[in-house]
Amino acid sequence: MPAEIIDVHSRSNAGFLISDIHSQILTGLSQPPGHREIPTVLLYDERGLRLYDDITTEVPEYYLFGAEEEILKNNADDIVQTIHRGSVSSDEVIVELGAGALRKTSHILLSLSRLVRDVDPSGPITYYALDLEQRELERTLGDISSSDVGKELVGKVNTKGMWGTYNDGLKFIENGGLFTQRVTEGLTSIKHHQFAAADSPPTSPISSDSSISGASLIYDSDCSSLPSTPEGTKSPLHIMFLGSSLGNFSRDGAASFLRSLPLRGGSGDTLLIGLDHDNDKELIEEAYNDSRGYTKRFIFNGLKATGRALGDENLFDESKWEYVNWYNVAERCHEAFFKSKCVQTIYEPGSQKEIKFSKDELMKIEESLKFSETDAFTMFTKANLRPVQRWMNKKSQYSLWLLERPPFLFPLLSPPSTDGKQLVGKLSNTPFGVPSREEWQNLWTSWDFITKQMIPPSMLFQKPIDLRHICLFYLGHIPTFLDINLSKLLQEQNTEPGAFKYIFERGIDPNVDDPSQCHSHSEVPFNDEDWPSLTSIFEFQERVRARLMKLYDTIETGKVTLTRKVGRVLFMTLEHEAMHAETLLYMLLQRAGSGTIPPPGFTTPHWTSLAVAWNDNPKSSSITVTLGPATVTLGHDDDEANDERSKDVESHEFGWDNEHPKRQIQVEEFRIEWRPVTNGEFYRYYMESGKQVALPASWVIGQDGMKVRTLYGPVPMDVAQNWPVIAPYDSLSTYATVKGGYEGGANVGFRNWHPVPATTGGEQCGGKGSNGGVWEWTSTVFDKVEEFEPSKLYPGYSMDFFDGKHHVVLGGSYATIPRISERRSFRNWYQRNYPYTWAGARIVYDIPK
Repeated sequence: MPAEIIDVHSRSNAGFLISDIHSQILTGLSQPPGHREIPTVLLYDERGLRLYDDITTEVPEYYLFGAEEEILKNNADDIVQTIHRGSVSSDEVIVELGAGALRKTSHILLSLSRLVRDVDPSGPITYYALDLEQRELERTLGDISSSDVGKELVGKVNTKGMWGTYNDGLKFIENGGLFTQRVTEGLTSIKHHQFAAADSPPTSPISSDSSISGASLIYDSDCSSLPSTPEGTKSPLHIMFLGSSLGNFSRDGAASFLRSLPLRGGSGDTLLIGLDHDNDKELIEEAYNDSRGYTKRFIFNGLKATGRALGDENLFDESKWEYVNWYNVAERCHEAFFKSKCVQTIYEPGSQKEIKFSKDELMKIEESLKFSETDAFTMFTKANLRPVQRWMNKKSQYSLWLLERPPFLFPLLSPPSTDGKQLVGKLSNTPFGVPSREEWQNLWTSWDFITKQMIPPSMLFQKPIDLRHICLFYLGHIPTFLDINLSKLLQEQNTEPGAFKYIFERGIDPNVDDPSQCHSHSEVPFNDEDWPSLTSIFEFQERVRARLMKLYDTIETGKVTLTRKVGRVLFMTLEHEAMHAETLLYMLLQRAGSGTIPPPGFTTPHWTSLAVAWNDNPKSSSITVTLGPATVTLGHDDDEANDERSKDVESHEFGWDNEHPKRQIQVEEFRIEWRPVTNGEFYRYYMESGKQVALPASWVIGQDGMKVRTLYGPVPMDVAQNWPVIAPYDSLSTYATVKGGYEGGANVGFRNWHPVPATTGGEQCGGKGSNGGVWEWTSTVFDKVEEFEPSKLYPGYSMDFFDGKHHVVLGGSYATIPRISERRSFRNWYQRNYPYTWAGARIVYDIPK
């Protein structure tokens, strides 16, 4: 039986295919000498696809295909289980972009069939292969149907085709075509995206086993413009984009394309994507230019296809061209070119326009980006995507990433402006300046997510930890703190009900050893029924937020002048709310699994699979690194006393009172461990020492052994053994003493809702990496420094805690917003025996002189 293939091409009203490949070619050839190019999509005709198939089977130097196939062979069941979280819906759809020969895909299809058989045998799910060539789709789908794999799929996984470009297929999905099965209706009425010629071509089989459309998408930065499947469509959508095909976009184009994918936020929709690593130059160049000429034959077929598209298959004389390639290490990009062997002229068949080439002139046919850790995470964040899990081949050359569009995501910090002008949509030209409206909206989204979706009504009047107020207090404290400071700034009355300021103005941080000892704070109701209602608190919150947005309106219209004092109030209140979000979460952690609702819309981690990957992570190249002697700069200059007279607002970086002033200290030579103390290391010490230190509050003893708390509920120690341990300073100090030392980017901004193993100390990037997503204790007692002046706006912020009991912590946790975690002058602090803060430690060793 022939494979069912849907024609999803965009067509004119007269029914003709809409294609701009002819104009793309002429645009590329019309560029100045040295900048000419032809679209990579031309490599993908029917013959080209088969030539690429030869590369994947006959060229061992081409490691990308084998690395990805190794990952799929070894992990397909884990991948499918993680995507589906143990359940499957018979109406769900899997779409593969640029499916190619389906050899690697067969591993996923078999795993899907096993999942359907074991979990939900009621009906098959549907897999669609999207590709450019109809006959190749017919052949590959027919081959798999008649194979042993096809027999296993019967009644479990239906395999079908989609004939068209990426853009055609994605527009078809966005308009509900896959779910309504209106295959021939409404194609001409589909909304068209803007195409960027600079970002075509998208991909090349020499960097993937996939075919692809000839244009990429441009989207603005407004999250509301993200495409989605039609309202009311509940069927899960899973997209696969294998072969590192994304590498043929520009970096900005790649992020824009991923952002355009019709994945619904918090819905369970996923993207499985393959990315090649920034491997050694020699390895990459050999992969794209094998000694037996397979790649060369494939590339030269593109030259013939270019002529055919212009009307003359023999337009380019192949004897006058050669294939050259190289890898640009700095840009992490492989580039492939035709090189003219002589002076020559070609004539465009339609217009007879002459195009001259000089000897040795290059004409680009393909580029393939490679991705470092930073490249990948930066791109995902720009695309509003969150990594769920990652699988690598044994040689760590290549990764498969499973991504989702989360309910919210903090964007990357904008780099400082180089021309002194304000950043787009912002009131400052620095990421640490006056917060923008967007920053407030992002923060409010996360705050509302935590307070409205993770705290059940039964917990509102409970104290998950005794050293803090009930949960309800923090819901009222945040808008009250903001309102009090706005009223002082604007010399206006407090927002009603004004009595909230007496209940919610300030929280508590009592002495751990004697909780009766505490700084000044608000007096709160004793009985549950005496607290304001939840409804009244939320209504108050909305009025205060509207008041803040009105202030931004008056600043933008010039009615209110943006002074440094105004900017400081905005900075202070925003970061105050962000810090309290983290406080509330470490409270909720203590009830995770027995009250706290796990973060909805974020895929529940597949702990067993993750544990295997974490255990296989590369170890640090050495246990410690030697640093110093050096002069180190701490803090930054931000004297609040200058707020009234300074006119510099746009370029000013704000900080809390304890960050001022900038100062330098001399540090002698010392050794420090690359990575924080892990749960596994501390657990062994805890057991072998006869439990001489307190059980960390981040652990819990279960019926089947020690577990580590997460917001999804406790997980076995074996799963979390490589995470940094979260424990008080006193316990970690005792551990460090036993080891002969003392305590010393990133998993922040809700990239995960739990720590992960540290990656510092690796062989690349000079050992730089993430510490796993926890603050780090220091042996520095939190105290005033020379020239310290308490804040006039918030006098007790630091002063109340200069008591010798608090120690400085640095960095940030997985719930710390980027503007705090990336401001190197920021200092946080906790009591040295406070058990709940999300802080770990690295061990530091003195070097005898």
